[in-house]
Amino acid sequence: MTELAAQLLESSQAPKIIQQVQAILHEEQNRRRAFYEWMDEDMKTEFINGEIVVHSPALDKHNLVVMHLGTLLNVFVSAHNLGAVRVEKALVELSRNSYEPDICYFGPEKAASIAPDSLYYPAPDLVVEVLSESKKKNDREVKFEDYAAHGVAEYWIIDPTRQTVETFSIDADTEAYAATGTFRVSQSVSSAVLSEFAIPVKSLFDNTANVMALRALLS
Repeated sequence: MTELAAQLLESSQAPKIIQQVQAILHEEQNRRRAFYEWMDEDMKTEFINGEIVVHSPALDKHNLVVMHLGTLLNVFVSAHNLGAVRVEKALVELSRNSYEPDICYFGPEKAASIAPDSLYYPAPDLVVEVLSESKKKNDREVKFEDYAAHGVAEYWIIDPTRQTVETFSIDADTEAYAATGTFRVSQSVSSAVLSEFAIPVKSLFDNTANVMALRALLS
């Protein structure tokens, strides 16, 4: 039992509060179904805690990082037959919320469940979010907690302005994310889920470094 649930059950108002929460969540799911009918494949939209979030077009520095890392991950995973990588536009459906991560990786078991006509994706094994002004709060707060709660084993947050990569893995005791490092352009970053995937951080921000990293992965 979580600490929050234990605190709730100590209250004499617990049945009433639970009933109210259930009603709110039921209404949220109605709005979520309406969101699925409303959303357009050309828009980057998410459903977060009962609200529809429509994202503005991203800055070029954001798009460059997504393209660079998505390419490197996809080439590595494809070359070693390790599952599937999706870049944006993959609607990850969790118990309450629906997200479109910038990059997500699915291991072989989950990848096998993804059909050509799939619209909704399960919780990935690795999620990467690239920060921007419009979504950094959700990336660091709501998604941070939600991804861990749904067993996303590894989470990367990339800051294209500071040119850093922060990595997180689920702590076995707390079942929440614990920081495993902050990496800068002079360093390399590796994945806990994809143990042999290691790249220079600079390859996410620099075209020449990206090509060199790609060649190294293919060698």
